[in-house]
Amino acid sequence: MEQSVVIVGGGPTGAWLACELRLAGVPTVVLEREPEVDPHSRALTVHPRTIETLALRGAHRELLAEGGRIPSGHFAVLDERLDFRELDTDFPFTLTIPQARTTELLRRRALALGADLRCGHRVTGCTETGAAVTVSVEGPDGAYTLEVAYVVGCDGTRSLVRRCAGVAFDGTPHTALGTLGDVVLDDPPPGAVASAWTTDGTLIAVPLPDGRHRIVMHSPEDVRTGRPGELTFEEFRERVRRVVGTDYGMRDPSWLSRYGNTSRLARRYRAGRFLLAGDAAHQHMPAGGVGLNVGVQDAMNLGWELAAVVDGRAPEELLDTYHSERHPVGADTIEHTQAQTALMMGFSPQGAALRSLLGKLIAERPQLRDALAERLSGLSVHYPPPGRAHPLTGHRAPNLRLSDTRSLFDVLRDGRPAFVGFGRTDGLGDADGRINRCRCPLAPDRAAWAGVNAVLVRPDGYIGWATGETDASALAAESRTAAAALYDPRPAARPV
Repeated sequence: MEQSVVIVGGGPTGAWLACELRLAGVPTVVLEREPEVDPHSRALTVHPRTIETLALRGAHRELLAEGGRIPSGHFAVLDERLDFRELDTDFPFTLTIPQARTTELLRRRALALGADLRCGHRVTGCTETGAAVTVSVEGPDGAYTLEVAYVVGCDGTRSLVRRCAGVAFDGTPHTALGTLGDVVLDDPPPGAVASAWTTDGTLIAVPLPDGRHRIVMHSPEDVRTGRPGELTFEEFRERVRRVVGTDYGMRDPSWLSRYGNTSRLARRYRAGRFLLAGDAAHQHMPAGGVGLNVGVQDAMNLGWELAAVVDGRAPEELLDTYHSERHPVGADTIEHTQAQTALMMGFSPQGAALRSLLGKLIAERPQLRDALAERLSGLSVHYPPPGRAHPLTGHRAPNLRLSDTRSLFDVLRDGRPAFVGFGRTDGLGDADGRINRCRCPLAPDRAAWAGVNAVLVRPDGYIGWATGETDASALAAESRTAAAALYDPRPAARPV
């Protein structure tokens, strides 16, 4: 059996995972049931940490060129917007770019790296048989099977891979709905983003690259458990008028849709040779536009680990850290999207009072505003390590400017981890030379970095080890232990 991986689902999550696996040389097949990219893009927003994720591989430039830049975000459409310009990142903004286009760009990269992308191929079953998984597929030319080392389900909320793996999808059914429409506006609202909240409803309007606008609505009649019929243009236009007093000259809808706040989380992200990522692992209200972003970051976390296991550099226990690190992120995403749902859908005097109070607190307390901005942007995500470790361990590394005019993101572009030294670095490195080594003139001017002499940055841009040690022999020994532990999470391999 070839040590290969099948990814079921060719959306942004599956496409980015294919990019990461192919960058490491892993034979990768992507099976996508739809023959073409869906032109209707529910996701529209790419957040700062996701831009960083793509930039770690030099894959961000086309998105930056095509996407609209918005230097702020919102929490539950509160009047007090969250200013991203103060965030500690090279990309202090969100991009508005349709999911269809993001998918196309990531698929193009995956193909260029050698992924076998098969569109119009529907997976009908997956069976784990000891050292392999047999994948049954219906393709345009008939049925066939693949025998592979691992299968990753990136196949959405109704994931077949999740069902084949026997993983429960725990959570709650919807209690509220939302509506969206992609329309032409003859008299559009000014600015990059328009938003409003009244007791008659919530509205957000964002311009699209093709000259249309995406309008997202929540109305009092949407607080319900039942499903009404198809959303009509007249119903949608009337809802907009009720909230803002105008329909902006709305016409020519290209897409109208309803969606709910169903919230579910896979009980396990790994079950033997099955792994789950993106919407197959977590489902939630698209509040704040975080869904695509969490999925791509799932893929980034999983990619380097799965590649290391498949090519024999790491034991399969490394894959368990994917669940331990990303499952809490999924749970946190559900919590804050549900909280936003409650705030957006509180169409009562009490709901209005709660929104007013929270808005005032955000305006009066910069720490709260900044914390919400970091959460929404994805920059607050960190992976607390087991046992004792330096406080920086598990946090994202900023794009450090290095001594040789490169940046840290440039060094990480090949998908290998990197040692970064800030002081004396004699002997810093791993036993077999598989880890890049570079030097930075100064550690970042941040309290958490005080006294740091060296860090080991994982392929996904998070810090795997940090030390203030300066003695050459001690630093060499400690760094070799850290390098070994990066790919082997078993207690005996952890640095002391």
